[in-house]
Amino acid sequence: MSLHSYLGGNEWFVYFLVGTGIFFTFYLKFPQIRYFKHAVKIVKGKFDKKSDKGDTSHFQALATALSGTVGTGNIAGVALAIHLGGPAALFWMLLTAFLGMCTKFVEVTLSHKYRDFDEKGMVSGGPMYYMKKRLNITLKNTKVLQTGKWLGIFFAAATILSSFGSGSLPQIVSISDSIYATFGIKHIITGAVLSVLLALIIIGGIKRIAKVTEKLVPGMAIIYFIGALSVILFNYENIIPSFFSIFENVFTGTAATGGFIGASFAFALNQGVNRGLFSNEAGQGSAPIAHSAARAHEPVSEGMVSILEPFIDTIIICTLTGLVLLSSGVWNEKVMNKFQNTDIEILANTYNQSNTIHIDQIRHHLNGGDKLALFDGSLNIENGKLTNPITMIHARSIAENTTFYNKNDLFTGSLKVASGKIIDLPASIKIEGQSLVHSAQLTTIAFTRSFFGKWGKYIVAIGIMLFAFSTAISWSYYGDRSVTFLFGSKYVIIYRILFVTAFFFASFTDTTIIWNLSLLTVVFMAVPNLFGILLLRKEVRSTIKQYWIDFKAEHPEEKIPEKI
Repeated sequence: MSLHSYLGGNEWFVYFLVGTGIFFTFYLKFPQIRYFKHAVKIVKGKFDKKSDKGDTSHFQALATALSGTVGTGNIAGVALAIHLGGPAALFWMLLTAFLGMCTKFVEVTLSHKYRDFDEKGMVSGGPMYYMKKRLNITLKNTKVLQTGKWLGIFFAAATILSSFGSGSLPQIVSISDSIYATFGIKHIITGAVLSVLLALIIIGGIKRIAKVTEKLVPGMAIIYFIGALSVILFNYENIIPSFFSIFENVFTGTAATGGFIGASFAFALNQGVNRGLFSNEAGQGSAPIAHSAARAHEPVSEGMVSILEPFIDTIIICTLTGLVLLSSGVWNEKVMNKFQNTDIEILANTYNQSNTIHIDQIRHHLNGGDKLALFDGSLNIENGKLTNPITMIHARSIAENTTFYNKNDLFTGSLKVASGKIIDLPASIKIEGQSLVHSAQLTTIAFTRSFFGKWGKYIVAIGIMLFAFSTAISWSYYGDRSVTFLFGSKYVIIYRILFVTAFFFASFTDTTIIWNLSLLTVVFMAVPNLFGILLLRKEVRSTIKQYWIDFKAEHPEEKIPEKI
């Protein structure tokens, strides 16, 4: 995790991603706006030709890419962003998605342009192919350094690792945990059933994957949309205030309200941008692998299709989740819950929720400002209650009515604390109390504040299952195209077997190490891809110009945007 703090968790990476999006937005004169309507026509198949080459339709490619990006981040990630940064974080998520629409347009256009076909006519594409073909360095003596080839190898290897770290292991963990918490079904049973389904789907390759995702993505979106709308309409009196709360504190940060300690402008910006980037994966280079399979006689049309992806994933679905959290009011409410030790921090002094000075001190402490003294020593507990004059922070809120249990009995004894963290906490010790919650748990509570009542939690459980499972399907394809690039198509079957096997075992084992590794592989994919598209910026613009020249010749009746 310390390495991640210097890479994906560091501000330079956020600025690099956002900066690339800003650059191309102005360099190409806002294509995400000017080409949006045209992209919808392309998805509908209005300009398709029988001679177009590829494995999937434009809509199937979009559905496959969406199934990879629409995942637990849309349910848990939005909740985490608002929990950390307040309502303003949602604004920065949306702005990041707007810029990401342009970044994705560029990376998909280049990847589709330099895709390959194997001896059977199957497509292999992605950033590794344009890197291999276009990023080599020619010296003055005409000697060519195969830098692009090695960049492509690096990217493909990172994609394979990420297919496990992002696309397989954490997805089934989220599914099995949610299904167990909601329906009581054992993790191993969920893992076994879904592993068989996953194997049946991915063994058929991109054509079977596309057939599944083109039905799965609209279906799961409709289910989630109905559930979200039921919450928003049930709390109709909070709809307008919720919208205002997203925008009114964008440049000032969110003040303390309810159990929410408050967040600075910089903290809200960082959280919103991070969650937005990792929600739609713009710049990471994963979605271009799916889009490269689309049937088209030129690359720009598929690049335009990809503009719709961050719009649907983040601007529509994440906004829905955000409005659910805000209109239901759960985002700043303390609720009874089981405390996770990783979310606990113990302060050396006593602080009061109703004291504005205390709240201000804790806000600065949590948001990277002046640090408060952390407790060191032993927590003394009698009949489940603390006797020390300390303050327990859980999930960035002051914990209340905290009770310690040893299995089902009230605990009496002591626990060691070092630098505010409980160390060597026995598995039998459970801590419960009132605090804020975050991630999927927060969204689940919000969905119960609707016309469906307690049944709303089942919508979230089903949503997590469908969203996460669809992500695993798409990432298996990203991984097998990377295996094809590195080793050849004959090794794909071995990769698929390993992918399904890991998916099964992750449903009931601890995969924290691999999950943490995925945080690094995101950076290892994104950095060479972002450098690549920036280096090829002039080619992107000339390719777009040529597209409009050819399009106008073939379709003189169609209106086209102003030339760039």
